[in-house]
Amino acid sequence: MSNGAPQVSVIKMYAAREAIYPREAKGRYARLRWACVWLTQLVFYGLPWANWNGRQAVLFDLGARKFYIFGVVLWPQDFIYLAVLLIICAYALFLFTAVSGRVWCGFACPQTVYTEIFMWIERKIEGARTARMRLDKQAGSATKFARKIAKHGAWGAVALWTGLTFVGYFTPITILLHEVTALALGPWEWFWILFYALATYGNAGWMREQVCKYMCPYARFQSSMFDKDTLIITYDSERGEPRGARGKVGAQDAQRGDCIDCSMCVQVCPTGIDIRQGLQYECIGCAACIDACNSVMTKIGAPLGLIRFSIDHAMTNRLSLKQMRQRVLRPRVLIYTGLLLLIVSAFFGALIMRTPLKLDVIRDRGAMGREVEEGMIENVYRLQIMNTAETSHRYKIAVSGIESITLATPDEVVLERTGSLAVPVRVRVTHGKGKPGSNKIVFELKALDDEYLQVKENAVFFVPK
Repeated sequence: MSNGAPQVSVIKMYAAREAIYPREAKGRYARLRWACVWLTQLVFYGLPWANWNGRQAVLFDLGARKFYIFGVVLWPQDFIYLAVLLIICAYALFLFTAVSGRVWCGFACPQTVYTEIFMWIERKIEGARTARMRLDKQAGSATKFARKIAKHGAWGAVALWTGLTFVGYFTPITILLHEVTALALGPWEWFWILFYALATYGNAGWMREQVCKYMCPYARFQSSMFDKDTLIITYDSERGEPRGARGKVGAQDAQRGDCIDCSMCVQVCPTGIDIRQGLQYECIGCAACIDACNSVMTKIGAPLGLIRFSIDHAMTNRLSLKQMRQRVLRPRVLIYTGLLLLIVSAFFGALIMRTPLKLDVIRDRGAMGREVEEGMIENVYRLQIMNTAETSHRYKIAVSGIESITLATPDEVVLERTGSLAVPVRVRVTHGKGKPGSNKIVFELKALDDEYLQVKENAVFFVPK
């Protein structure tokens, strides 16, 4: 401090983002990644158009409080099934991560899928990696402006269609399209279409690897599910080092490794890391670096697999492929698999055995029990009946539990498919039957056209003292 003033140093918590221009990778894993893109998007964009029993096959009708999933109709009372489904997804993620690291991130995560689609559009309009780099460095021109407008227009079209499809899972897609063309969408529909479209456009078009690095929590806690037998993308430094440029294998320097330091593995990486520096949390496991390295190894005549999927124990102890497979099938993986199979079996078993008929009995507490004609005691109830099946049924109502108990209202009711109905009923007991106070009774609801479709519900009949 020459003048006596304290020096001020600025500590940056985050490094400034540097633009990444991923090179297109070609190979086995690139084909697998595009297969996942096609599969996931055919499912996502196609499901709203599938029909089942005259309705949309998959529809989450929040207004009617019904979730239609092919032949299954879930009501708010069936929330447990959705909770179990989330548990199954969580356990599946644990299992896949324990076995093969971030394979979900690299091949099926929506962020990866849409980034792949948006980068494909970018390559088609602006050209390959070097062409895009030159274009961004150029001064403003009509050609540059036209290409940028075309690219962002294509991105916006994909994003808007994605937002429309997303809302189509909550509003029937045919009705939604009619409302869009007539500009008759409700405020919430407009909001969610534009919100989801903006999220897709921003995440896949602009933020890309920043989402994986800073926003996705999975990258932060994945290490707790990793161990030394988890399949990860690894660089074989023992074989590759010391790296350096060289010619064909026959002419190579005996002191050099197989890595020719071409940086192709870095150029194809969507997050811009160098896998040769070891596993990093930014690595999403897309295996683009494996495809790039294998193509280089083929050109120089060296064995494939300098960068490959392997486990830490195999790299350290130079295990064979058979030994590596044995370590992958370890107790932790078997426990995850067993739990997952158990939960999945219980889930589908419960769905198959589920009775598509629900009954709730609500007693009118405004009239605890009253004496009516002929000295009979009467209680009033409301039966809340729900038919979750895809067919209509006629039901017969019966009540039991006290001698001489009868219904003073009609005992048959018709309920339409996937419908609910509140049925007021009056129940009577002969004077002198039943003990004073609360008496346990049972309501039974049985379909007249299906003897197996029946349900019982307990209630209380109050006899005045």
